[in-house]
Amino acid sequence: MPALKITIIGAGSVGFTKKLVSDILKVTEFEDIEIALTDINAHNLDMVAQIIRRIVDVNGLKTTVTHTTVRRKALEGARYVMNCVRIGGLEAFADDIRIPLKYGVDQCVGDTICAGGILYGQRGISAMLDFCKDIREVAEPGALLLNYANPMVMMTWAAINHGGVKTVGLCHGVQNGHRQIARALGVPMEETDIICSGINHQTWYLDIRHNGRQISKDELIAAFERHPVFSVQEKVRIDVLKRFGFYSTESNGHLSEYLPWYRKRPEEIMNWISTDEWIHGETGGYLRYTTENRNWFETDFPMFLDEAGKPLSTYERTDEHASHILEALETGRVYRGHFNVKNGGVIKNLPADCIIESPGFVDRFGINMVEGITLPDATAATCSASVNVQRMSVKAAITGDVELLKQAVLHDPLVGAICTPDEVWQMVDEMLVAQAQWLPQYADAIPAAKERLKNPKVKTREWEGAARLKVRSVEEMRDADARKKGKTDLGKRVMS
Repeated sequence: MPALKITIIGAGSVGFTKKLVSDILKVTEFEDIEIALTDINAHNLDMVAQIIRRIVDVNGLKTTVTHTTVRRKALEGARYVMNCVRIGGLEAFADDIRIPLKYGVDQCVGDTICAGGILYGQRGISAMLDFCKDIREVAEPGALLLNYANPMVMMTWAAINHGGVKTVGLCHGVQNGHRQIARALGVPMEETDIICSGINHQTWYLDIRHNGRQISKDELIAAFERHPVFSVQEKVRIDVLKRFGFYSTESNGHLSEYLPWYRKRPEEIMNWISTDEWIHGETGGYLRYTTENRNWFETDFPMFLDEAGKPLSTYERTDEHASHILEALETGRVYRGHFNVKNGGVIKNLPADCIIESPGFVDRFGINMVEGITLPDATAATCSASVNVQRMSVKAAITGDVELLKQAVLHDPLVGAICTPDEVWQMVDEMLVAQAQWLPQYADAIPAAKERLKNPKVKTREWEGAARLKVRSVEEMRDADARKKGKTDLGKRVMS
């Protein structure tokens, strides 16, 4: 196979980059390729480059690994580009959670819609347009951008409509939910087939089959309600399943912040979430998780580098879509997955211009979507509410229109269930001012926002949210990991 180049933007996301590259290197035909890593954080970039080179060296591969903070250089001649960035890093992410809390908006993740996700999109889209410009100018003609960065829909929408680059958005929510459904049913995942469709993070399992037998709504509800773990962790998803008739891809914490019903009253939030893991609804849970893991990696980098020395023969390729898409495009081996693309009629009862997540097949001819899907009414209604917010948010990010940005936040389902219009207008002003360094499109509007904040119209409060947990130290994380491994080892001994 002719040599090819794959560039990863935001490669400083060390754990995720290691997984993506390890998956790619499991494809026999991809041994003699170039992997170019780029990130604005030179320290993280150097660490991940050491890890990837260790994998290549230990396994005696011909793969070339390069790394540079000069993005344009990394993109030269690339056939495939993966985007894994978080614009503003944890500093801006903290504001995505902290400032909305002052106005009563309690988010678990804040990276898709809601107040945090919309501002995250404003930061990301500005950068995405720069990425696309470089791809058009220096990458291989017709290069494919595989976007993993959130907010998935907004970033992919901007790249397709305004970036002029062939783009597909990728997420692992469908696979994770598929795995969970199989566990709830008590059957192997490989015996369970799904059709899933909707928009990213609000994708719905429309058809679930075990060895060809269709699983009914009542059977799925019963499976989740009797499961000792999922019955506690997935209260929102189970409630939505009962009322809509279909299970959602997204975790309890994620789903709870996309809908207007489960986090609107602080005194009721704990009724719907679990704090045993961040993903089940904890206030600012993903911020805590990412902060802890960054600190742990920084402290224990030698351990992670040592782990990279294990042979790839012991590594099991994951179900992240990227390597499988590249394999299908380059070898012709057909791959079926769920991809984020422009709708254009694939889902008949969602707008043609929106970004959907739905089944498709990949081969040498490209990504081919299964057309003619109609979502059930209730699932289409929740998707449509988010699509309208996403459309306004993308347009605001492209134009720098502050009024449109505020209107987008006003129409967000959860924000609208909690905040008055005056609160939304002031909250957005505060977030714009706090994140001005990552929002060049709003530079002319920032001074006026600062002036308005000198005479606030509404009162705010310093609030940690209904379910905030403290960031653990590295030592606490090590202890927790050791206890978890101990329980796992004990369970294996008991089973044997």
